[in-house]
Amino acid sequence: MRILLLSAYSAQSHQAWCDKLLQMFPEHDWQVLTLPGRYFNWRIRSNALSWGLTQRELLEQQYDRVIATSMVDCATLRGLVPNLVNIPWIVYFHENQFEYPVSAENAHIEPKMVSLYNALCADKLVFNTDYNYQGFITGLGQFLRKMPDAVPKDTVDIIADKHTVIPVPVNKVEPVKKENNPVPVLLWNHRWEYDKGPEQLYVFLEALRQRDFIFKINLIGQQFRNIPTALLKIKEKFPDEIINYGFIESPEDYNNLLQQSDFILSTALHDFQGLAVLEAVAAGCIPVVPDRLAYKEIFPEKYRYQSVSSSLDNEAENMVGKLISLNRKRLKLELNIADIGIADFSIEKLKPLYEKILFSS
Repeated sequence: MRILLLSAYSAQSHQAWCDKLLQMFPEHDWQVLTLPGRYFNWRIRSNALSWGLTQRELLEQQYDRVIATSMVDCATLRGLVPNLVNIPWIVYFHENQFEYPVSAENAHIEPKMVSLYNALCADKLVFNTDYNYQGFITGLGQFLRKMPDAVPKDTVDIIADKHTVIPVPVNKVEPVKKENNPVPVLLWNHRWEYDKGPEQLYVFLEALRQRDFIFKINLIGQQFRNIPTALLKIKEKFPDEIINYGFIESPEDYNNLLQQSDFILSTALHDFQGLAVLEAVAAGCIPVVPDRLAYKEIFPEKYRYQSVSSSLDNEAENMVGKLISLNRKRLKLELNIADIGIADFSIEKLKPLYEKILFSS
């Protein structure tokens, strides 16, 4: 089968998903088009223009399937390249624009409209978590109610009838046998942007210090031109605690760092699956995650701290209490993270689900 795979905003998690599709199904003939994950508002609305005019010859070839991320402006691209109209389209939603925390960068309605048209024009929709899907449907309903007139009544039902949920597979990193080190090594390995909660992390680390809790931390992740102020303050105020700081280029070094850490932290305001957290858990890290977002769907309650996103201090205290409690159990060898069910996110488990949704008629 000849497949056109489109990823218009190729951030790390999106690229990982594309790589895993090719890894799971090498018997198919893949043609992959990607655009860098930057300039979000321009990218999500202009990708069809970029590809439709510069990749015309490639797009007009014969394909049996088109698989696209939700960042692709599918409706416009199909209009610009008529050859793509009569091919089955599957759209994968890594996230949805209705659930994303509002900032100056995503306050426009254009990204939401692109997501809506994608959901309507695709033959099949796949979401990485039910949390993502439910947020999309709820947000879409609220969005449509803001339209002043001429609103189709069955829009949500049309979309609901053709969706399924299949997570992004997680790389399996075999946990190493860790020494029961009395000084825990924390890990924060998220994209360095506001929606991953860097300010929450800073307040949390300050609260740990006030409790005289001794720790080390690997503070790593994908960086951009502007580094959040909170992460710069952490570098300045916690020089003795930081082991690694910044982006880890080598996959081998990154995997080794996961294996050497004891706890994986999340302070996220936005996570639709939490792939970075799941990869760390697969390497043997103990999760400490907020009781919100997709985490409620994935992680047992004992690993979730009470979410109070309206109060950084209160949430930090809850996070500190959860970490101290879990660390006490770690030292007593009372924790078994097998209860998270990380195998449910393996390629072996998910490949048959992808095969059925992507390649069946």
